[in-house]
Amino acid sequence: MADYTLEEKDSFIVIGIGTELKSDYTDYAGINKEKADFWQAVSQDGTLEALKAMATNDYIFAVNEAVNNKMMHYAGVMTEETAPEEARVIQFPKGDYLVVKGEGKTADELNNKLAGIAFGQALPEAKNFAYVGGPNTTVEMGQRNGLVIGEMWIPVVSK
Repeated sequence: MADYTLEEKDSFIVIGIGTELKSDYTDYAGINKEKADFWQAVSQDGTLEALKAMATNDYIFAVNEAVNNKMMHYAGVMTEETAPEEARVIQFPKGDYLVVKGEGKTADELNNKLAGIAFGQALPEAKNFAYVGGPNTTVEMGQRNGLVIGEMWIPVVSK
């Protein structure tokens, strides 16, 4: 049984800078490489630092969202500032969320581990709720004992 909780969350907004993922949605290795390359680029070109400077907290969001039939991936933050022109305002609905907590040696490892648990175990095993789409996110919340800690938040509905 996967280790997860169901939590009710208020609606929230993440401002994100993104990239379109070109790999087939079943090509996990391809998707993970595209995401890793994207994070390396936004870390090196100053984009991530610019987003962090706008943030209202220390959380870094790795958001997945289908937009106009494209699979998009964003680096984002919660902020009350106006979004930069190239950014997307990503609205997360009020409601129940599947929450998977974990840690990894890197943010990339954390993201892959949490997505594997959420989509590979928790959702397939779920009897009373389902993911019906909408944005989902891995939230990097800090570091502890040299590991990156965080959670994956996936909006779900009762079934």
